[in-house]
Parts: sequence; C-alpha cells; structure tokens
Amino acid sequence: MEQEFWQARWRENRTGFHEAAPNSLLTRHFPALGLTAGQSVFVPLCGKALDLDWLCAQGLRVTGVEFNEGAVGEVFARQGLTPEITRAQGLIRYQAGDLTLFAGDFFAVAAAHLGAVGAVYDRAALVAVKPEERAEYAAHLNRITGTAKQLLIAFSYDQSLMDGPPFSVPGQAVEALYRDTHTVTLAEERAADGRIGKLCNAQEQAWLLTPLT
Repeated sequence: MEQEFWQARWRENRTGFHEAAPNSLLTRHFPALGLTAGQSVFVPLCGKALDLDWLCAQGLRVTGVEFNEGAVGEVFARQGLTPEITRAQGLIRYQAGDLTLFAGDFFAVAAAHLGAVGAVYDRAALVAVKPEERAEYAAHLNRITGTAKQLLIAFSYDQSLMDGPPFSVPGQAVEALYRDTHTVTLAEERAADGRIGKLCNAQEQAWLLTPLT
C-alpha cells in the first residue's frame, strides 16, 4: 500500500472517505455476524471512523490499524479516553479499555498483535488497495485473523469513469478473493452517495463472508 499517498491525504485534509455518522450498512448488517459483548472485531485501515465508536458501544473489544497516527489519536480524544501508548514490533499501539488501535502499516500487523478475532469489519480497506495488491491483502487479512468472518463494504462502478481509491471491487472480484476460504453472500446493494455516486453511478454493496471451516 502507498503509505505516503495516504499520509498526504490526511495532511491536506482530503478525507472525503470519512463519514459523518456510523455507516448504515454496518449498523444494519453487523448483527448478522452474531458477535456478543466481549468478543473482538478487527477494523483494517480504520481511519478515525465513527464506526469505531458504534462498535465500542456494542460492548465489543475493538482493534484497528491505521497509517496516520493523528487519526488514531483523534479517535481516543473523541471518546474522552487517555490511551497507553507503546511500541509493538514496528507499530505504535494505542490502548484504553476495550479499544486498541495500531498506528502503522497493515502488513506489519501479525496475529500476535490481535489475539483471537471474532470478526472483521472492512469498510475502507479493500477498496483502498490497488487491484494488483488485493490478493496479498486478502491473504494477509485471513492469516492474521484466523480466517474470521467478515462484513465487507465495497463499491462497484465503471473504473474508467473515476480513478481510485476507492477502487471498484465488483462481486466477481470479491468472489475471486474469498471463495476458497469463505461463503460469500451479498447482503445489500444500494446507490452510493457522495462524490463517488455523482461521478460514476456507483453501487455500494455489503457482503457477509462466512468461513468455510
């Protein structure tokens, strides 16, 4: 992943990917994953999303990773938390209560950083990965989470109409990445809003990924 590209986006406040409320596909479909209070959810490339606050409010242990350390700090400040900050094998670990966020490279995250993962919530990660790097991303995500179940939110649109990210990840791409490890189910499809919806008539899709074993 191009860390400098994303750091520049944060420096220049070009964070249109940050939503002003928890994603409604999350709040509607996350219960289908069947997690109970105290279980763990991992959020790759989490940014400072309000989705994190919503997940914490469900009584879950929430762990995320984000390139930009400033964004990580904002999440804790927003929640009124003072995190313990430590170094963790190439990552910077912020932790307070049941919220743990790592500042650094997603590919530096290891299974030992996460412990047992009940589920993955991927809203802004896969769509941010270049198509040629998706297989590596999916394989690493499966490796560090023990092939956990997922709620994946992606966009499908004519890529010639807009440069990613977010990239178009149509259903056949999701199937190709995860069919050997998960049952892939389309839970909902709707017209995307915001800039991406205006530029290329994109569809936003929620996928439920259930491990085969």
